[in-house]
Amino acid sequence: MTFRQKLQARAKKNQTAKIIKKFSPYEIIVSPIITEKTHKQQNDNNKYSFKIHNDANKNDVKQAVQFLYKLTPLAVNIVNVVFKWRTQRKLVRRSYKKAIVTLDKKDKIEIWS
Repeated sequence: MTFRQKLQARAKKNQTAKIIKKFSPYEIIVSPIITEKTHKQQNDNNKYSFKIHNDANKNDVKQAVQFLYKLTPLAVNIVNVVFKWRTQRKLVRRSYKKAIVTLDKKDKIEIWS
């Protein structure tokens, strides 16, 4: 088995959803992230940001978006937002996992209500 075949086999194995069987799509996508930066990304690049479950991977988020919004994402990027320590501030930012979902230009998600 060549190195390329090993990489292809590993890629096939990693394309499975991990926690979609244990949790519902409503538990995988916790909430949308609404800030000025994400609002600009929605308008310019058609990218939507969501706070997701800590055990979720890209395939889980993709299936959850397909189930909840009936849209197929072009790409899903995952970011671990780190804990921000308290030095002289009263507020602390807890760590969480964020997914940035890229949709087609014709697709749109209504987050604002």
